Amino acid sequence: MPEHKTPGVYIEEISRFPTSIESVETAIPAFIGYTEKARYMEENDLRNKPQRIKSLLEYEQFFGFPDPEKESLSVAFTTSGAGVKIIGKLDEAKRSKFLMYYSLQMFFDNGGGPCWITSVGDYQSTGGGIVEQDLLGGLAEVAKVDEVTLLVFPDAINLANADEYYDVHRAAIEQCVLLRDRFVVLDVYHSEDNGGRWQADIQLLRDTLSGTTNDLKYAAVYFPRILTGVNFNYKVPGDQSQDNDESVTVTGGAAGTLAELKTINNAWYFQAKSAINDIPMLLPASSAMVGIYAQVDGSRGVWKAPANININNVIQPQFLITRLQQEELNVDTKTGKSINVIRKFEGRGPAIVWGARTLAGNDNEWRYISVRRFFNMVEESVKKATGQFVFEPNDSNTRTRVKSMIDNYLTRQWMAGALMGSRTVEAFFVKVGLGETMTVLDIEEGRMIVEIGMAVVRPVEFTILRFMHKMFEKS
Repeated sequence: MPEHKTPGVYIEEISRFPTSIESVETAIPAFIGYTEKARYMEENDLRNKPQRIKSLLEYEQFFGFPDPEKESLSVAFTTSGAGVKIIGKLDEAKRSKFLMYYSLQMFFDNGGGPCWITSVGDYQSTGGGIVEQDLLGGLAEVAKVDEVTLLVFPDAINLANADEYYDVHRAAIEQCVLLRDRFVVLDVYHSEDNGGRWQADIQLLRDTLSGTTNDLKYAAVYFPRILTGVNFNYKVPGDQSQDNDESVTVTGGAAGTLAELKTINNAWYFQAKSAINDIPMLLPASSAMVGIYAQVDGSRGVWKAPANININNVIQPQFLITRLQQEELNVDTKTGKSINVIRKFEGRGPAIVWGARTLAGNDNEWRYISVRRFFNMVEESVKKATGQFVFEPNDSNTRTRVKSMIDNYLTRQWMAGALMGSRTVEAFFVKVGLGETMTVLDIEEGRMIVEIGMAVVRPVEFTILRFMHKMFEKS
């Protein structure tokens, strides 16, 4: 109480309301990969330094544009009864391996917002390849950014082999286990050794990506990759205003390149340009998925499963998976490593997210992505809010304030629909106190222990409709 020295009337305001908790952001991904440049004020000053952006325009300002295609694109002229047909073609073996820019397009197209970019190198630094140690170095830098909640490696799908790919994601999962505030989204690696058999790629994931249930609950995997409407970049290197027509070969026609075709037949030239834009771009689904995470979190809440949603700007999945095939992907009786499938349903959309499980798919506690991510949000939000009580007296007054603060926060979550139960006592509990969660020794050693239990809503994964014959009864 202040010491008053002059006669008079003094006003003191007494706080009776508990401190409030505000939820942390839940869908702030970190994209780790290669960029054209990494410049804020001077050359390479953003190399291996995470930078927050909010739009593709900001990305272009700091990190540049895609790696231009050099020899992978071509157009073919074919003659049919209807006349000349021009078809755009892509040589996947010669295609650029750098997918960061294109992946950001899919992220923003599907509802993405603020994110962090970590540039681990430029397109020339590795001779056109992806290096595992570069990605791991970028991952180590992202660990320093507290706001990040999702981890994505757009370029990792083009690593040399599955061992390197899953080693990178294993390291990312370990970071999630350590920090407990983020989640990994990955794809199934396609190995050329498997001869195009995607079932072998699935088995390779389950055999290669190691980890206990406690680890794998921090990750989710999506399959297959998606054929998108994103356009390939074949600009003149260093000049985004002009297409490099010399790099596109023409077969079946009079010209050898697109530049020569322009001088021969202007109409065919523009048809050929349109045919190149019609070439579907095969991309990993993970970047689009974190955009959907952001979309669902913003419109419904992190407790809503990011599934049964059509992915924007997609033509169709790389493989059309049937219901029977998905049974083996969604439920893995041996290891529990569930694969979330992207499927095409006629009349509903070309690419529907038809799975909502973590890689701990056999665990009743952490089976669902929405449950794991909701706990991440609550744990981080409560942790930040209770930091103000460190070094406060460990007495009943402090413990009551902490309990009231958490009670109020979880009540708001229950009212929003995140927790089950018709009453708050059914939805959650908060315990703190001497003889309840703490002993005298805990107090003497400076520990205030709070126990929080939550009944988080879970998605309806299986809708069972039971039909039967009704016996006719004559009245």
